[in-house]
Amino acid sequence: MRIDILTLFPDTLGDVLSESILGRAQERGYISIEAHQIRDYTANKQNQVDDYPYGGGWGQGMMAQPLKSCLDAALADSTVPKARRRVIYLSPQGATFTQAKAR
Repeated sequence: MRIDILTLFPDTLGDVLSESILGRAQERGYISIEAHQIRDYTANKQNQVDDYPYGGGWGQGMMAQPLKSCLDAALADSTVPKARRRVIYLSPQGATFTQAKAR
């Protein structure tokens, strides 16, 4: 099984993903995990990924373009058939992702 993680902080995942159950699964060849840097897919020189919220207001939001480009690159690199691919987008909106849904 191949797991691709799109993140702004791929260097922080290395130690966590190489320990415990995930570490042993990788060593034995059951899974492979790759972290992708979203900033590598920005369209500007500053590698900017944040933007002001649409409609105004306080705070920052993530630009859709770098995230979509990073996802497209990860999917294009995949050898898994399209019918078997799963994309899990973690967001504060929507229903809670539970163990039952994972099954």
